[in-house]
Amino acid sequence: MVGLGAGHLSLLAVMARDDIGAWVQKGLWAAVPLAPADAPTQAALRNELTFWAGPGSFSVPLLLLGCLVWHLAGRGVAVPPWVGWGLAAWCVLGAVLLVPSPFVLGAVAGVLVVLAARRRAAAAGASGAPTSSAAAGADPVR
Repeated sequence: MVGLGAGHLSLLAVMARDDIGAWVQKGLWAAVPLAPADAPTQAALRNELTFWAGPGSFSVPLLLLGCLVWHLAGRGVAVPPWVGWGLAAWCVLGAVLLVPSPFVLGAVAGVLVVLAARRRAAAAGASGAPTSSAAAGADPVR
């Protein structure tokens, strides 16, 4: 997840550096206007594409989610499986809609989160120790 988010932003910085440079020169405030023009120019469409491919995309939240999962795993805290299922479902949909794309790698990351949660739950069940959600007072059935 960290690699996908950071890679997406890095590629954008290289491929759209002229558009990003224009944002900085104009001042960042309202660099990408929301109001549609009667006949958008090619430059305006490229500007919008740069926004939606970078800061307006899911790359920043994916990077943050990856850092959170990495942090929690380092502390021995299991990430809930619904996080992995949600990420995998979103990435499979993206992979179906945009072919070829690296969305498949996001689905792999989601499945790995689910497998880690299952492994953690199985290990806790075998040792008789409560899982992190049960220890926190959550419903252990979910």
